[in-house]
Amino acid sequence: MKIVLLGPPGAGKGTQAKSISNRYSIPHISTGDIFRKNISENTPLGIEAKGYMDNGQLVPDEVTINMVKDRLQDEDCTSGYLLDGFPRTVAQANALNEFLISREEQLDTSLLIEVPIGFILERMTGRRVCPSCGASYHIKFNPPNNDGKCDLCGSEVIQRKDDTVETVKERLDVYENQTQPLIEFYKSKNLLSVVDGTKAINEVFKGICKVLGSND
Repeated sequence: MKIVLLGPPGAGKGTQAKSISNRYSIPHISTGDIFRKNISENTPLGIEAKGYMDNGQLVPDEVTINMVKDRLQDEDCTSGYLLDGFPRTVAQANALNEFLISREEQLDTSLLIEVPIGFILERMTGRRVCPSCGASYHIKFNPPNNDGKCDLCGSEVIQRKDDTVETVKERLDVYENQTQPLIEFYKSKNLLSVVDGTKAINEVFKGICKVLGSND
């Protein structure tokens, strides 16, 4: 089973990706992991990517695409894979499509975990963490027992910079600009499946399994 996973920041993609990977016995492949592996192993593509990154430049599509192509030819991808964070653009989606055609393969679906912007803002900006022990909370859904104090160690809980309204809105704007054309791309190919990401984690996963079918 070959799946592309889509969804905005805060949609719970990471949690669902692990469950999908376990349920369907396919590797969860993220571009972040691919980059780190290539760079740590000093592969030619890793060296090239690091050169751009060290100069504060974006890694060109071609380098990212070639890294993904290499990864998809590994033995553990024989039965399929879950792509997370790739493709990010229509150009990357076209490159993936051409790669699959060259191997006489095809994508099974592009799975979109759909969550309204307002819901994500509430979910992400309400997050709080304890800087001392790492415990996590949410001011609405999982608040600490003592206002502003960690239940485990008593330290003041804080809001991370990544979770401020301004930062979250910036990330969502980037997502909207990049991903909406991608959603339309897969919709035009009848490869888009949509799951409601506002439900409880286990309910979202049930929805995903309904879309993907059982592996039993």
